[in-house]
Amino acid sequence: MSGLPIVLASGQLLTAESWSPQRAAWGARDVRHADHTKDDTIAGMAARLLTAAPPRFVLVAHAMGGFVAMEVMRRAPNRVARLALIATLATADGPAQTARRQGYIDLVDAGRFDQVIEERIPMLFPPERRDDAALLGAARRMAADTGAETFLRQQRAIMGRIDSRPSLARITVPALLIRGDGDGITTPGQQAEMLEAIPNARLETLAGVGHLPMLEAADATTALLTRWIDEADA
Repeated sequence: MSGLPIVLASGQLLTAESWSPQRAAWGARDVRHADHTKDDTIAGMAARLLTAAPPRFVLVAHAMGGFVAMEVMRRAPNRVARLALIATLATADGPAQTARRQGYIDLVDAGRFDQVIEERIPMLFPPERRDDAALLGAARRMAADTGAETFLRQQRAIMGRIDSRPSLARITVPALLIRGDGDGITTPGQQAEMLEAIPNARLETLAGVGHLPMLEAADATTALLTRWIDEADA
């Protein structure tokens, strides 16, 4: 692979480790990881990403990183050559999501940050993957590396995000949507909504995969992304 730089935008409680298989496969290509640790708004994260990014790049975003990516597309659409949205959604939180997130904040306030990732595991992984020591170890390790204070900033950013659906039609670059059919956080309906609204989008659904396709189905996810990025380089 050669060509445009790639900027990776990670989800909440995740680090650059979540992209380890892809970065290994892409070798010496210019791959950068956006910093989502310092801001408590999605707008702030997007501004930081754009400041650090090269003039034009491919944007590959996961979960919370997808919220950031949609803000990037509103602010600087001409800088992004291609957009990948993995296990994400365009809506703002509803009451149930807000209540769940407030429950996480309450755990942190009670000094029980370690319990946050345990509460999330059933949503991250399908039942058949919840005894996978490598996956659970990676999720717990990345949560620990993120830490409680950064987690709280990320929670505030997510809870305060806007509904991105009205701006999806203005995303004119090729867009690749990837979702695992065992994802407990996003839904098929949310993917269909984005697929219909983004003019030049396609959807790939991975069987037996949860919220972390980059690790759960590393080979399949890497192959999808690599072929898609290679199309931009052709």
